[in-house]
Amino acid sequence: MFGFAWPWLGVLGLVPFLLMVLLPPARHSASLPVLRFPHLAILRASFGGFQAPIRKTSRFVLALILLLWRCLVAALMRPEIVDQITEVNDKGYDIMLAVDLSGSMRALDFSTQTQRIDRLDVAKAVVGDFVRERKSDRIGLVLFGDSAYQYAPLTRDTQSVAEMLGDTAISMAGDGTAIGDAIGVAVKALRERPEQSRMIILLTDGEDTASSIPPLQAAQLAKNYGIRIYTIGIGSQGRVPYPDEYGRIVMVRMALDEQLLGQIAEMTGGGFFKADSLNALQQVYAQIDRMEKTDGETRRYMVRTPLYRYPLAAALLLLALLVAVSMRQKAGRRFDAVE
Repeated sequence: MFGFAWPWLGVLGLVPFLLMVLLPPARHSASLPVLRFPHLAILRASFGGFQAPIRKTSRFVLALILLLWRCLVAALMRPEIVDQITEVNDKGYDIMLAVDLSGSMRALDFSTQTQRIDRLDVAKAVVGDFVRERKSDRIGLVLFGDSAYQYAPLTRDTQSVAEMLGDTAISMAGDGTAIGDAIGVAVKALRERPEQSRMIILLTDGEDTASSIPPLQAAQLAKNYGIRIYTIGIGSQGRVPYPDEYGRIVMVRMALDEQLLGQIAEMTGGGFFKADSLNALQQVYAQIDRMEKTDGETRRYMVRTPLYRYPLAAALLLLALLVAVSMRQKAGRRFDAVE
């Protein structure tokens, strides 16, 4: 479909006609000096009876100027071809993943007889697969330990989010567990998104030990914004294998505040899941992945092909022609100005 991006600039095409109507006609001044040449007839005969078409050339030049102006105005109006208009009904969730990187994530209760696997390694694998499958969602990433911070903004580039999660390391945010701060950071990232599409998935293996915002207060804030929180408690409770500072495997007692995680989920309309094995964690994310999607936002895409270069090129050609005509006129007037 052909059209103009700025059609209102077409009014500039009337400028030359307004000037012709409003300005007085140009008159030759009688005081201009005229050089009289007594043998002008002989000079004209020598050049084959040369006669400069002053009046016709002036009209032709005026036509060139008007056409040049119209081409410039057409270029300013930005002609274009709209190839297609696509309306996309964007469905999906805005999901902030909050992942615990505290020191307790070093626990090896997911290890096999042949391989030592800590809790973070399992979380990276399962959560990374979950993120890659959410093609229609916008995913962001919050990391927390002693403090919480947004590591990846909401984006549809889920592959990049999965890779960024894979690059994380235990204790890179400190050895504590700031569950309340993590929820607060996630809420801040989601509060401007469309309603009914906002969600936080919080994965932790311990108790809140470092928050500046009480977890239940942060959960209330999420509830006020209509943000659901799904909490996942990863790992086993009680005595679990843990690598000490010398690389030895010792048995350490671990605690998981299931009551707090359940309260957070219930308060916000989400759900609490216990994942004490690799299969259980995979089932948790599979269940979340099967949730019904809601309408997000509608966007319109318009593919435009600009055409302003063509009237602009025509204007340049007309300008070159106008210069050539003007130079020819001046050459002819060298003979006619002598009388």
